[in-house]
Amino acid sequence: MKNWAKILLFCISCTVFIGCDRITKQMAKEHLLLFGEPISYFHDTFRFERVENTGAALSIGDALPQKVSFWLLSIVPLVILLLLFAYVVRQLNNFSLLKLLSFSLVIAGGLGNIIDRIIYDRHVTDFMNMGIKNIRTGIFNVADVCITAGIIGLFIAFYNRQRGLLEPDNV
Repeated sequence: MKNWAKILLFCISCTVFIGCDRITKQMAKEHLLLFGEPISYFHDTFRFERVENTGAALSIGDALPQKVSFWLLSIVPLVILLLLFAYVVRQLNNFSLLKLLSFSLVIAGGLGNIIDRIIYDRHVTDFMNMGIKNIRTGIFNVADVCITAGIIGLFIAFYNRQRGLLEPDNV
């Protein structure tokens, strides 16, 4: 695949992933307030319940002072994502499609949560929860799913390359 096509695919996929995150967070803000109680599906395996999180994953750093939280949870991750983006642009011709989409997921997911932190004064809307009985995940959002899927994709790409299942990254 030519580099211009990879750049176009990267930009479109990032835009789509961020758009999905923004739309679902807005829907959660509008519709989950009406119910008050969590909405449960598949015998309570999957729940929708809205939470405004001012910390990182599992509310880590929730009690940080506002200025410290802004720098640690918004600015530092934004700088890391910009460096990651620069890495992707520089290495683009060596990337497989899987690696390209995986980086797109990670960057879009990170930006989706940073957008919330900056626009809504550190508050990120989380609204999904999975589990069986009392064994449950933390409450998360589409941006978190993108980041997780992207990391898994990068592990798969690395594992396949190490095992020789893929040609060098220009597949």
